[in-house]
Amino acid sequence: MKTKENKSFFLMHLGDTPQLRVLDFLIQFHFFDYPITEIAKGSNVSYNSLKVFFPYFINSGIIRRTRKIGKSDYFQLNMENKFVSDLIKLDWSLIKRNILQEEHTLAQ
Repeated sequence: MKTKENKSFFLMHLGDTPQLRVLDFLIQFHFFDYPITEIAKGSNVSYNSLKVFFPYFINSGIIRRTRKIGKSDYFQLNMENKFVSDLIKLDWSLIKRNILQEEHTLAQ
């Protein structure tokens, strides 16, 4: 797997694990739905690793199935889940905090 050159603030602060990479990818593109293969590719997590924890994300309501095209099921973040909405708020908070720090550093 290729390593991501620019880690998101989400991954820099919470750690770089396969589960967090998948959540980070889905948070960044939460308006879209993807098949599992594209989620694996976009989050830089192996398909086999993703298959280990993905059912937990579905059963806990973090991810929901949106549709089926051919043999592929498509998934996206469940925006109605309280945990997911809190993760998105955390992500925005981390982004805002880091941008404000950069602006403060540049102003000095």
